[in-house]
Formats: sequence, C-alpha cells, structure tokens
Amino acid sequence: MSGDTESRIVVALIFGGRSSEHEISCVTAGAVLSALDRTKFAPLPIGITQEGRFVLQPDDPEVLRLNAKAMPQVSDNGPEVLWPESASSHVLRRVDAQGHVTPLAEVDVVFPLLHGPWGEDGTIQGLLELYGLPYVGDGVLASAVGMDKAFTKTVLAAAGIPVAASITVTRWRWEKEPDAVRADAQQFGLPVFVKPCRAGSSVGVSRVGSWDELDAAVALALSEDSKVLIEEAVSGREIECGVLAGRGHGEPRVSSAGEIVVTGHGFYDYEAKYLDETSTTITIPAALSDEQYAELRDLVARAFTAIDGSGLARVDCFLTDSGFVVNEVNTMPGFTPVSMFPLVWQDAGMTYPEIVTELIELARGA
Repeated sequence: MSGDTESRIVVALIFGGRSSEHEISCVTAGAVLSALDRTKFAPLPIGITQEGRFVLQPDDPEVLRLNAKAMPQVSDNGPEVLWPESASSHVLRRVDAQGHVTPLAEVDVVFPLLHGPWGEDGTIQGLLELYGLPYVGDGVLASAVGMDKAFTKTVLAAAGIPVAASITVTRWRWEKEPDAVRADAQQFGLPVFVKPCRAGSSVGVSRVGSWDELDAAVALALSEDSKVLIEEAVSGREIECGVLAGRGHGEPRVSSAGEIVVTGHGFYDYEAKYLDETSTTITIPAALSDEQYAELRDLVARAFTAIDGSGLARVDCFLTDSGFVVNEVNTMPGFTPVSMFPLVWQDAGMTYPEIVTELIELARGA
C-alpha cells in the first residue's frame, strides 16, 4: 500500500466466501467501503472466492453495489493474499503472477464481512485469533452459537428467554426415521417453518402450509446444512433491534426498533430481503408503547449477553399477544443499503459512517 496510509488505520475487509451468501457479503462490503472515513482508515479489500482463495480486490464500492439483475461476486483475477507467517507479525503478503511473495500491508484491524458458514460461524474468527489479529464483531463462541439456530435456542432458553418451540433433525435421522420426524413435526400444527440450522438470509427456508410439502422443505434445507430446524409458526409482529457492545466492557447498547411487514411472499425470504423492494415495508421506529420498548430492550440485551456477544448483533423477535419471543440472533447482520441493522442505528442517531467507525474502534479497544 502507498505511503499515504502511514497515518491511517489499515482495515482489511474480508468478504465473499464459500457460502450461499457470497453475493450478499459482497454487497455488504461495498456499502462498508463507501462508508469508511478515508481520513482515518485505509481499506484493504480482500475477497474470498467461492473456491476459498483469498484475493486482493479493487477499492471500488461501485463494483460491489446491490444489483438484483447481476449480483456482485469476488473476482478471481487479482493477486493472492497470504496471511502472516506467525502471530508475531500483522503483515499480509501478496503473490504475483510469477509466484513471487512480497509484503502487502501491515494490518491494524480486520473487518470480516462474511455471512453464513465459513465466515459468520466462528471459523474466520478462529483463524484471526490464531494470528493475534484484532477483528470487528463477535468472538468464536458467540459467532458459532449465533450461526446455529438450534444451539441459539438452547442457550436462550437456558437463560430464561422465550423462543419458539422446535425440533432439530439431523440428516441421518431424516434418512432412517422419516415417519417419526413427520409425527414430531405434526405436534406443532400448521404452518411450520423448516430452516437449515446454519445458514442466513433465509436461504433454504420454507414455510410449510400442508404436510405434503414437508419432505420437499426438509430436502431443501438439507441441501444447505446437515441438520435442520422444524419450528412452530409464531403469530405476531416481526420486530428487530441492533446491538452494539458497550465501551469498556459496559452493558450492551440497543438501537431503535424496526418492524417488517411482508406482502406478496409467504415470509421474509431471500427475494423479499434483497431482490423485491415492493414486497416489504419497514417501519422505523416500530410503533411500540414505552413499556413494550423497555421490555424489548431488556430482552435483546439479555439475548446478546447469553450468547457471549462482544461486537454487534441484530436480534429478531416476534411480538405476540403474550409478549416478545426471540427468533434469531445474527452476529454479522447485513450492511446493505436496505438492511435493518444500519437503519435502526441511524434512527437512534448514528450515521452510517459513525456505525462503521464505532465497530472498528470497538475491535481495537479504543
């Protein structure tokens, strides 16, 4: 990197990856690149190809912009990036076309903008821990728990936080005992939701409105993961909040609340989230009483603490007739222009660049 970066904090943005959320990760990276304060930070964009190769990418947010007709992907024509030789160095290296290895940059902090498996699930966090590199977001445990919907429910329930009833089905059980699984699922009544335990952006999720749809829904979910969640449908308003870790190990900070209303889709699926802007209405702030908002803030902070959150999260809830139920805890929520996490924090008084700066400073212990 050029000498003008010497007075700035070098931020390695990692995006793309091997999961089915590769394209959304690229869009997230483009949005963060646009928001970085270039007077403070020098970005180093590093993409992970769908084959798992780390490749230097151009510092150009436009090529990563959300485009429903041609979603962005990591280009595999840049120099390969190598991690430091040991934990005593924070210098990344590049490999040119002739195979020569040269220093690339000394990194101050890594911003992993990966969604789904092999990134959001604690794997990239573990790699960064091995090299002693500071990074934005939650640690290995919180990332792994938050990625796995079944374990999230187990942890939240143990903390006394209400969650929807569900069963977890492994691939081997579905193959050996399909009738028993169908019988277990039918205890919930219709509809039910079938989800891969470890996927995001509603990839592989189905709403089952008839029992003859269950097998196809399980097969779809198993195409994304080796275990699936069959969950009772919760009737209520869909409310989401953002969380930021407190400074100096202080209490978690909770944003304004947003409400999602989906029309034209059975639920808030991938298309409704990213490709069909007409199907979703987002209301920020959500229309809640002071008492409801106080209850929500407490519940969201408790959920973040229960999974050992230390960076950020978006906590998704349903407001039912009997109170709030936590649906999911997302430890690397989307930062796309239409994503809830930045929107609710903007309503709480933080600009998009301020959110990005705050996350980097939290990672550096500033």
